[in-house]
Amino acid sequence: MNIDDILAEVGGDGTPSEAQDLRELTRLWVNERSAPEILPWPSTLMDRLLERIRQQIELVEEQVGNVDPKTNFRLVIIQTELERLKFLVRSFLRARIAKIDKYALYFLTDADQTSRLSPSEVQYASTHQSLLHSHYHSSFLSHFPPSLQRLDDTTGGISMIEQPDVDSAVFVRALRDIEEPVIIDGTDTAFEMKRGDIYVVRWSAIKELVFSGHAELV
Repeated sequence: MNIDDILAEVGGDGTPSEAQDLRELTRLWVNERSAPEILPWPSTLMDRLLERIRQQIELVEEQVGNVDPKTNFRLVIIQTELERLKFLVRSFLRARIAKIDKYALYFLTDADQTSRLSPSEVQYASTHQSLLHSHYHSSFLSHFPPSLQRLDDTTGGISMIEQPDVDSAVFVRALRDIEEPVIIDGTDTAFEMKRGDIYVVRWSAIKELVFSGHAELV
């Protein structure tokens, strides 16, 4: 049996959905790192990927110490793929946590934003905001009048809650022909996007295309 036979056997257990899941995770990872807002949590995809990671870890642990060269080489391939998958998952989660750390109060007070978080992320954001408020209160807020101690004050029409800049520029690529022209709010600019086109444009103008999978950030 040569190396091609071993590689074919290792890949034989895979299904098209596994390769598709990896491509989808890579696309979501790039989108999350590039978008100013937090993107919807891909619960179904992440459940599959985390279960796959668990199964591969169990397989590696079961086969450790096997002296069969063929099995050892197979484990090297599995471990390499496992590390790549773990790197993407960790980096994806870190990108989301960084946004939660920065805009926790905004995510918790806006229903649409809260719906984009996983249950664990909602719990993390709540704990983060509670600790931050306790720290601020013990450090200086307790010395202020009660009316000035709120962190979500909107007096005078000015909100104290920091929000992502949805008008920041992003690089976007169309994954298919977009039927409707893309319109930039507040301007008279409108343009068509064809498959493969890459533009630098406001996030607010194309975020729905990214959410729908018709475009991706680069």
